Amino acid sequence: MRIVIAEDSVLLREGLVRLLSGMGIEVVRAVGDAESLLDAIGEHAPDLALVDVRMPPSHTDEGLRAALVIRRQWPKVAVLVLSQYVEERYATELLSGETSGVGYLLKDRIADVLEFAETVRRVAGGGTVLDPEVVSQLLVRHRRDPLERLSPRERDVLSLMAEGRSNSAIAAALVVSDSAVAKHVNSIFTKLDLATADTDHRRVLAVLKYLRA
Repeated sequence: MRIVIAEDSVLLREGLVRLLSGMGIEVVRAVGDAESLLDAIGEHAPDLALVDVRMPPSHTDEGLRAALVIRRQWPKVAVLVLSQYVEERYATELLSGETSGVGYLLKDRIADVLEFAETVRRVAGGGTVLDPEVVSQLLVRHRRDPLERLSPRERDVLSLMAEGRSNSAIAAALVVSDSAVAKHVNSIFTKLDLATADTDHRRVLAVLKYLRA
């Protein structure tokens, strides 16, 4: 079995290389950022990509977004996400399609290295492995009102958006700057899971979610 590791922490990355290599798993490349990860997948076509979520440059969700690219462009490559966090938005997208050869584990909950190596083999072989905490958080997320994630000011902005007001009109009504309104609007899109798409108008979709709620 051949794998690529993407982990920005040098110590953890080297530790994973030694651990898995010592258990007979070939690590064809180990990298520290999402761009290098995608290059490595294209070059080596491994059986599995072991991916951290938060990597340079912003240390937010680059790894998980790269995992989604891998699933789209190289569907035969299994993906095992290894993180300290549950990034709900992209985790949901990763698990909403074909889940064969997909895993999501939390670093702090891995207690046995032999079991971890077996998990790597299982996912590479087409299995699905999800940390129970990941499942729990995603279920809670889908049960709650999406507007609960908005701040009071963001709710005010969305309410005025629902009235058909432009950003400038919202700024005048709330006595804030246009740039402040633009930041609130972008935050609303993010919290309501409205990704940029050519075919969808996010402002309309946000208002529809508001009206349904």
